[in-house]
Amino acid sequence: MNIIDGKAVSKAVRERVAAETAELKKTGIMPGLAVIIVGEDPASQVYVRNKEKACEEVGFYSEKFALPENTTQQELNALVQQLNARKDINGILCQLPLPKHLDDKEVINLINPIKDVDAFHPVNVGAIMIGDYNFLPCTPAGVMELIHSTGVDVCGKKAVVIGRSNIVGKPMAMLLLHENATVEITHSRTQNLSEITAGADILVAAIGRAKFVTADMVKEGAVVIDVGMNRDENGKLCGDVDFEGVKDKCSYITPVPGGVGPMTIAMLMQNTLTAAKVQNDIGNE
Repeated sequence: MNIIDGKAVSKAVRERVAAETAELKKTGIMPGLAVIIVGEDPASQVYVRNKEKACEEVGFYSEKFALPENTTQQELNALVQQLNARKDINGILCQLPLPKHLDDKEVINLINPIKDVDAFHPVNVGAIMIGDYNFLPCTPAGVMELIHSTGVDVCGKKAVVIGRSNIVGKPMAMLLLHENATVEITHSRTQNLSEITAGADILVAAIGRAKFVTADMVKEGAVVIDVGMNRDENGKLCGDVDFEGVKDKCSYITPVPGGVGPMTIAMLMQNTLTAAKVQNDIGNE
């Protein structure tokens, strides 16, 4: 069993982004990211701080817009429109969840697709579907980087994704499919789930239930990627996979914390760099 070190892989991504950004700055272009946060959600505050730190580390310009809890939809929409129009802002990110009275769908649809660094806009979702995209949603893109870091070839493998969310499950399946895996999406209503997962060469768990995936659900020698972020009965951070039970059965596994988590922000940096290139007509390799 090998533990996939998300911190090390994410560091490599950030270093790559920083090097490309330094080159870009020589041509007078500085990638800029705007992060909008509404209200006082503590988890969101932490995420936003981490995003600001990452921007600083790779050499981006970043601007935070902290709006009060009682911000109206009109006010939020107006801010997005302003940011759409600004040349110095290449990426716009609205931290979810929003307070109950605001419609996140409306906000996502307003963001210009070439500034949508979360890749949530329907135009970007469609582009991912057909395999002709600028951006990938940060978490699934990070998962692919982690799989690549193992040296395991995805082509021809059987991949099973547990979870069907628009943010992780569905795009995750598409990315695996683009690399020629045979993909099955499973979820809370799937029958004989453990039989299906036990046939997977690559298993991605994104169901949001603590220690849901047990050893009997995992194929000997599988690559197991745990996207979950839960608390166990003792309040300790854990994933969707029973790490202790599964680790000796698989060839590679991601820990929680320190696996998929660090990748999400690293891929956000990658997307913002890509956005700056696209908006300035610089070829992307």
